[in-house]
Amino acid sequence: METYDQTLMALTMALTQVSRSYKSAADKFAAGYELSQATVWPVIMIARLGGCVRPGQLADALGLEPSSIVRLIDHLVDAGLVKRSEDASDRRARALRLTSEGKRRAVQLEKALVIFRRELFQGMPESDVKACLRVLHSLGAAVDGYEARANAKGA
Repeated sequence: METYDQTLMALTMALTQVSRSYKSAADKFAAGYELSQATVWPVIMIARLGGCVRPGQLADALGLEPSSIVRLIDHLVDAGLVKRSEDASDRRARALRLTSEGKRRAVQLEKALVIFRRELFQGMPESDVKACLRVLHSLGAAVDGYEARANAKGA
């Protein structure tokens, strides 16, 4: 019989393995749109946030540090999907907007992601998916709490 600690160990190992596998599958999906899984999400998130967003807001929405999205944005600008412009409310700030092609691609990606997710979760009852989501949200809150306590000790 498996102990609770063994179950937790198996869960944390599974999280790492599934995360790696998901990123690989998402890269294969994104390659069909001449993107990577890392560049798909900024395009989609800019569209979801209304089509005009500051880089820091985009980073927050993606759960990333602002410095880590600079290269992604550069790549998307070079690909003609995103343009940088002056923020009308603060000329010192930059705003990110989708180009016409970026908007078209965002709509296309959103539709394709529905099919991708349904394929991945095929055969899994919705109740299991909802239970998994509850556990992941709880784990996320616990990790955030742990990091806050660790940072407070180190400060």
